[in-house]
Amino acid sequence: MKVIKNGYLYQVTFLPNFFPVNCYLVEEEKELTLIDAALPFSMDGICKAAEIIEKPITKIILTHAHEDHVGALDRIKEKLPNVPVYISVRDNRIMNGDLSLDQHEPQTPIKGGVPKKLKTRANVLLKEGDLVGSLAAIETPGHTPGSMSFYDTRTHALIAGDAFQTRGGIAVAGDVKPWFPFPAFGTWSKETALESARKLADYKPDLLAVGHGELVKNPTGVMEQAIRSLEKKLN
Repeated sequence: MKVIKNGYLYQVTFLPNFFPVNCYLVEEEKELTLIDAALPFSMDGICKAAEIIEKPITKIILTHAHEDHVGALDRIKEKLPNVPVYISVRDNRIMNGDLSLDQHEPQTPIKGGVPKKLKTRANVLLKEGDLVGSLAAIETPGHTPGSMSFYDTRTHALIAGDAFQTRGGIAVAGDVKPWFPFPAFGTWSKETALESARKLADYKPDLLAVGHGELVKNPTGVMEQAIRSLEKKLN
């Protein structure tokens, strides 16, 4: 496990040298918000990081419902049963095992590791613009139909889940990077992911934090570069 602090954001990385999976602790005045729950064995590391910060985890937000983002969720909820779980209205269906598509959505199968044995269910369903502490929810479908990103209104840090990756080179979800192709393999709709990436670049964040890969400071330029890369491939 590796922990990197930037402002109010703590990146907690598991398997950093092999298959990096990130989750995040966002510091508020008296508490912490956990974004994603990483891998099944990650609970002890997440709780240890919170102990070092010396603030309690009082909210759990999920960027989307893939297994490498909800892996330790059941164990964390056993330890912290009163902490509410937040997920988008759309990905709540995936969390409950419903892989159906709406008529207006691209009719390609939902991909990636969809949890089959997850017991925990969400307490709060999020939509565009909802605030969770200092974090504004942004609907960024593409990797999954209900993927969400979160923008810290204090620091302009953007926690983008798998809408982008930085491992193996920065890329929009769906754009295969040979050194780390796995987020692309798990992406439902490249075209939808591209639209969401453009939306995120318009925020011009000061920091980009993703599910797989290192933090990127002043990322707008490389985000736009990644967008152009996928645009060329789709055209």
